Amino acid sequence: MASTNIIALIFFLLLTINTLCEVQLSSTFYDATCPNALRTIRSTVRTAISHERRMAASILRLHFHDCFVQGCDASILLDDGPLIVSEKNALPNKGSVRGYEVIEAAKSEVEKLCPGVVSCADIDGECETWVFMC
Repeated sequence: MASTNIIALIFFLLLTINTLCEVQLSSTFYDATCPNALRTIRSTVRTAISHERRMAASILRLHFHDCFVQGCDASILLDDGPLIVSEKNALPNKGSVRGYEVIEAAKSEVEKLCPGVVSCADIDGECETWVFMC
């Protein structure tokens, strides 16, 4: 029994180690299509944190809850649908995750500059990045 568990663990570790991963993220992705997007997001985050210092931790927590489920896809920002309770209102998140208004403010400002160009998932990720920089 113990040897079976050890073999399974070794097999799992070998699969994990041998998995190749290519990351294609770029801080210059929107330079051509929305050159002021990152500056706008940074400004929104800094303003929110300057009004309430705890907002930095709240944005990090919101980002963690988004990424924990099935990757960083901004699904936690979605509202309920007619037949489904969203992650935003799911029991583990309801009343404990906050900072949505910062993401929404950043998205609103970016939309004024470049309508339909920058995704909510990218804004969520950038907000989290700028929290570390503040």
